Amino acid sequence: MSDCQAKPRTSLDTLACKDKSRDSSTSLGMTTLCKVNDSVVRMAVVQGEYHWHEHQDIDEFFFVLDGHFLIDLEDRVVDLAPRQGFVVPKGVRHRTRAPERAVILMVERADIVPTGD
Repeated sequence: MSDCQAKPRTSLDTLACKDKSRDSSTSLGMTTLCKVNDSVVRMAVVQGEYHWHEHQDIDEFFFVLDGHFLIDLEDRVVDLAPRQGFVVPKGVRHRTRAPERAVILMVERADIVPTGD
């Protein structure tokens, strides 16, 4: 049974399951909430580790709604709790991790496919 077929734990899980993304091994569900100018706001329910990557010409914003979310940079780890956010500047190599289930918002340019570069 897929994560979306099982009974969702919260309304955030229900929303994420409406447009499930299978591009990332860590994504339990992802949906685009809205478009703002040339960017989109995406919500994802994630768990696990994502691969190292960078975006040469865009910044990437992460905001934690629920759970614990880590952003590994080459020189440090950014440790985010609920209601905390962080901007990864363009050109900075990074990877994201969620040791347990986390619900996050991401703001990125609309043409970015959420599988990393």
